[in-house]
Amino acid sequence: MVATTAKTLVLSGYYGFRNSGDEAVLQSILLALEEEGLTTGVDIKPIVLSIDPEWTSRTYGVESVHRMKLGEVRKAIKSSDGLISGGGSLLQDATGIKSIPYYLGVIKLAQWLGKPTFVYAQGIGPVNRKLFRPLIASVFRRCDYISVRDTESASLLRDMGLRGKDAVQVVPDPVMGLTLRENAGGSEGNGDVGESTASELPVVGVSVRFWNEARTELTQLAEGLSLLCRRKPVHIRFLPFHLPSDVEASRFVMERLGNVAERGCTVSIAPETEHPQDMLREVSRCSLLVGMRLHSLIYAASQNVPLLGVSYDPKIDHFLGRIGSVPVGTAEELDPRILAAEGERLLQEAGTWRKSHAAQIAELKREARVPARRIVEFLRK
Repeated sequence: MVATTAKTLVLSGYYGFRNSGDEAVLQSILLALEEEGLTTGVDIKPIVLSIDPEWTSRTYGVESVHRMKLGEVRKAIKSSDGLISGGGSLLQDATGIKSIPYYLGVIKLAQWLGKPTFVYAQGIGPVNRKLFRPLIASVFRRCDYISVRDTESASLLRDMGLRGKDAVQVVPDPVMGLTLRENAGGSEGNGDVGESTASELPVVGVSVRFWNEARTELTQLAEGLSLLCRRKPVHIRFLPFHLPSDVEASRFVMERLGNVAERGCTVSIAPETEHPQDMLREVSRCSLLVGMRLHSLIYAASQNVPLLGVSYDPKIDHFLGRIGSVPVGTAEELDPRILAAEGERLLQEAGTWRKSHAAQIAELKREARVPARRIVEFLRK
């Protein structure tokens, strides 16, 4: 019998904001750590830094403290056996100047307190402000394990001076390892017609977000979906990943679809989901996923659902490249006719798509657990 050792880990990330993608990252890391711990005899006790600790504790059954209360954060780290930073796009300044200093500050605090620090499958960049680059390099050099979710992130870290002994491992996004909950009913993600609708139409899941101020990409996407309805009757089901903004973006597109009912199509929007595995269930019921949100595409790939990605950020291109795909269009240029034609093709050739991508997806699922394994192994020393 394997002797059990208890270890406490603090998890830092964009948690508690109820963004389905980031919550899926947290759930994936928690499950991977638990499974690796069970395998090796290490009882992992997570403490999550969250903007809404009560909600996080209730949702995941873990201890949580407020990420902006320095005293609580310091106390949690001081009592722990280490800190995990990630995953997600934490170290980037595209969405503002505060993100990089905050996440680096949490890592640095743990290092000051003498705790081992681990970077878990992060997407690094863009880092447009040059003053941040030496700061990232300085903090990362003192980390005990660094993994990033794409080769572009690893290349950026090398450009910052992390080389040789500062080894950076490239792994998939943690969400590739997320599984459906066994106690939930429904299909098991084989791309079959969705059970969430009353019709027998193939379900086209759609994940959109606001990006361009002119909303041109959403207008073009609506036109593409409308053209798809002329080609083939489908059920278009909008899947809001970030609340409430994605609900508004979804309704923006819905209002521009036109009268698709007269072509035999139906439209709906998924209800608000608090747990990431509930959204994963929604995606698993789709026959096709058209997505702007990165994690909508990762959900689809993990459930073997054919997908079309609309790129607004290099992270979309990076992920699609890892499964041998390219975007169907971008936020700057999206041809509705191409979207409709590719959507119809994938609905007709779903089996071919799954077969051609099976090996790549299976490998990404296996690799998604590597960071948890490495961290648990480190804690056992």
